[in-house]
Amino acid sequence: MGDTTISQRKVLGIAGIGWMFDAMDVGMLSFIIAALKADWNLTPEEMGWIGSINSIGMAVGAFLFGLWADRIGRKNVFIITLVLFSLASGVSALTTTLTVFLILRFLVGMGLGGELPVASTLVSEIAPSSDRGRIVVLLESFWAVGWLLAAIISYFIIPSFGWRIALLLSALPALYAIYLRLKLPDSPAFSPKKIEKRSVLQNIRNVWSKKYARSTFVLWTLWFTVVFSYYGMFLWLPSVMVMKGFSMIQSFEYVLIMTLAQLPGYFSAAWFIERIGRKFVLVTYLLGTAASAFVFGAAESTGLLIASGILLSFFNLGAWGALYAYSPEQYPTVIRGTGTGMAASVGRLGGILGPLLVGSLVASGYSIGFIFSIFCGSIILGVLAVAFLGQETRKIELADI
Repeated sequence: MGDTTISQRKVLGIAGIGWMFDAMDVGMLSFIIAALKADWNLTPEEMGWIGSINSIGMAVGAFLFGLWADRIGRKNVFIITLVLFSLASGVSALTTTLTVFLILRFLVGMGLGGELPVASTLVSEIAPSSDRGRIVVLLESFWAVGWLLAAIISYFIIPSFGWRIALLLSALPALYAIYLRLKLPDSPAFSPKKIEKRSVLQNIRNVWSKKYARSTFVLWTLWFTVVFSYYGMFLWLPSVMVMKGFSMIQSFEYVLIMTLAQLPGYFSAAWFIERIGRKFVLVTYLLGTAASAFVFGAAESTGLLIASGILLSFFNLGAWGALYAYSPEQYPTVIRGTGTGMAASVGRLGGILGPLLVGSLVASGYSIGFIFSIFCGSIILGVLAVAFLGQETRKIELADI
């Protein structure tokens, strides 16, 4: 038992550090968008496109690499995606035009979109059923650490040294990926011999077969509504603060404070997920997100803005943790990578629309309160899907059919 615990811890640490670097990159993007606006005189629509092209890449990456994870193994895909995203991120520091920057952001997104569902699948297959949800939520908590690093780097580096240096710092994981290749075991559930008999199309069809269609519908709805609202709100946070009258430095400072609330969000979700269940955490934390989003959008005073921003971070990221724990539990091993990857890919379509919608509504003169109430409504749809159609998967052994 000692050995498995160590290997679980090791896998959680290795996957988590990869996850942390990913979050650092996405987190910095929200601050870089605010800095690029000043540097390149970007319009709100162009700012929206930077966030959305990232999500287009993530949609493509989640779909392709999810399929691939069921063919060549979780570990190999985890490393390929990490290298792709790190190198593209480093090179994007050298760009001088928006077009080239957008192409590289697409590649960054592909790596990132592929890595997240594959890493959570790998960790959930290694963890015992009694602890699986908690361990995957703890994996997700590395996302908050990455965002925290992003906020700190952005606060101290971007105003003094510029966004290019900040981006170069986010390319460091490429070196770490070489170390990963040597240290990381593949999932014990993954067997290439068994998998090779199945075609990719067979796996895709299987995800929508009678047995899994309900689970797939719930996951796709959840992923779309959560990602749509998350990227719409969080990629625009520093810019929204600037629009509400704060300076860029002040807005970075407040977003850093809000980001700190992500960690207790994860840890509380990790505690509840094994004691009460996945559905409870998803429903409760998503309702908390919707209420906080509504208040944040309408807030006029600094105190209310920061308080609702803190609650938004707390509930939204706790819900994300539960979503990553819940997704791989819906499918058997042979289609787990495909099913989780496809759900994440559908979610990323929401991530494309969210930032674009904010950009176009801001340009058309709509209030931040109105925009955030749209995200509030979207989250309620996700809550209804999981509450009425979702199945509880707490303590269920992962099927190895």
